[in-house]
Amino acid sequence: MKKDIYSKSIYISMLLEMYGKLLTERQADIVDLYYNQNLSLAEIGEEFNITKQGVRKGLVEGENKLVDFEEKLGFLKAKERRQSVIRDVIEKSKEEYTKTELRKLL
Repeated sequence: MKKDIYSKSIYISMLLEMYGKLLTERQADIVDLYYNQNLSLAEIGEEFNITKQGVRKGLVEGENKLVDFEEKLGFLKAKERRQSVIRDVIEKSKEEYTKTELRKLL
């Protein structure tokens, strides 16, 4: 999923949603502003009154922690597996009520 910038952005955003509370507030804010709000390093630096290098350091630390949490805990991977199973059941189900209720879980 990390082959290009676009997929890395999605992956980090998903990790931030899953594990963001485990980062420091500043790291979570920097990662959010960069990946979800599309702010540049300079814009984030202005927001926090720090250099671009300081933003980059916080961003890399936040990214590394998020990836480390996923490698150790695997919650995102487990969530994706559950969603895949639910999609398979929806596809195979013949009852509309069941399909509707299962879609609510996604």
